[in-house]
Order: sequence, then structure tokens, then C-alpha cells
Amino acid sequence: MSTEPPSTSAESGRLGIRKKIKKEIRRIYKYFSYKPQNKQEVAGSIRESNERGVLEKGTLNIMEGALKVSTAHVRDIMIPRSQMVYVGTSEKPQDFLFRIIDSHHSRFPVINKKSDQVEGILLAKDLLDFDSTDDFKLTSIMRPPVLIPEGKKLNVLLDELRINRNHMAIVLDEYGGIAGLVTIEDVLEEIVGEIEDEYDIDQDNYIKQLTDKEYLVSGLIPIEEFNEKFDTSFSDKELDTLGGIVLQNFSRFPKLNDSIVIEDIRFVISSLENKRIASIKVSRTS
Repeated sequence: MSTEPPSTSAESGRLGIRKKIKKEIRRIYKYFSYKPQNKQEVAGSIRESNERGVLEKGTLNIMEGALKVSTAHVRDIMIPRSQMVYVGTSEKPQDFLFRIIDSHHSRFPVINKKSDQVEGILLAKDLLDFDSTDDFKLTSIMRPPVLIPEGKKLNVLLDELRINRNHMAIVLDEYGGIAGLVTIEDVLEEIVGEIEDEYDIDQDNYIKQLTDKEYLVSGLIPIEEFNEKFDTSFSDKELDTLGGIVLQNFSRFPKLNDSIVIEDIRFVISSLENKRIASIKVSRTS
């Protein structure tokens, strides 16, 4: 039984398929072997991968955040000195315990007010064994501070904090003065987005209840809404927000933890942002 040689058309068809496969392989190889030449091209490749369905939206945001951290500097995200909650070297625990508790932070710069220098970092947990009858010495429990220039890049800082297991760094300006502070959480938020805790206010909800008698209220809450919630009668003819009302009643721009009583309600400054009262702790005095 004789076999017939393959027809010319069949052979050419197989050759055509081989060419198509080789062409596709070359295209795929070129795609995966492409090496971006700069960060803009890297960002473009990442976004293209998201559009192709290779990367999920959450992964895209993290990767773009990581690229942002590689170019941003400490001064871009630091907490300015005016908003720092700190302890003075000459203070006794009874002078700062309530300030620490109200701040809900875990680490505090220890500042020598005479020299205006940060001499250490106080960890709130180190006060758990404090006894009012003891001869307390702040210098015996504070940790050495990490001092960094405000021009340091965030990716470099993140590596240093991680390797040395530090959570906070004090930022110095070009003259060696205290410019602010930055935490490892601040850097991570630039990568993964806002890390909320129980004391953060939802942007869609101006009020968060902390205890039976205390609330955390956004400084941007409209006066009408605040009046309705707390049964008050603040006027909204000249001012629109609670932050404006509180600011108006201070004779100066308030600092963190400053308090004032208006119409039997106690207002405590909880956070500040760019010369604006961001959040306020609210409780009734009676």
C-alpha cells in the first residue's frame, strides 16, 4: 500500500501555522523582556498590566505607592512641630500622664525646653510600672532618639527604621532645629493608603463615639448638624463649622490638647492640620 506525499497546500498550511506561532512567541518574549528605562516607564508598565487584567486594583495602588515613596522626602509627610505631642525633660508623670492618655499615641519625644533639643523618646508602655511614690527619673526610661534631616528620601528612611526596629524619627531642619516627626506608619500609609484606627473619623461621618460621655468630632462638621446632635444653639450666621466656632472662642490659635468650655460643653483639640482644627473631643461638663 503506497502512501501519498502531503499535498502542497497542507504543507504550506503547516508552515503558516509555524510562522504564526514563532511570531507570537517573539511578541511574548519581547513583552516580557522589555526593560523600562525610568520610573515613568515602570509606572506605565504597571498601569498597562492592570488594564490587561494581570494586576488587581489593590496591587496596582500598592506598587504605585512604592514608586511614590522612592521619590518623596520626609518633609512631604512629617507631622510638623506645632502638632507634636511631647514631654518636657523637667516634667513629672503627673504633669503629662493625662496628655499622653488623651493623645492615644504610644511614643513621645522628650524635649529639653532650655536647649530646644530632643533628648529621647518615651514609650507609653514604660510608664505601666510607674508608682507615684517612686523617685521617678524620666532619663532612666527614655530611649535614644533617631534624628534625620527633612530631605531624607522615604524609601531610605523606611529601610533604616525597619532594620533598626525603630518606629519614630525626629526630623531636623537645616539649622538643626526640630522640624517635626515621622513614624513608620506615616511611611507605610504612603504605600498602602490610610491606616485607620479606632480614633480616626470616617470622612462620611463627622462624629465618632469614644465613650458613653465623650465623642470625637470633625472640625468640619456643619454647625447645624452639631447643634442637632448635641442639642446646642451655636449660630451659623457668621461661621459654618464647629472648628470655626472653637477657634473663634480661643484668643490664639490652639495647640494639641488645649481645651475650652462653651455652653457647658468641653472641647479638647485632638488634631490639627495645616493651621486648621481637624478633630475635637467633645464632652458635657454636667
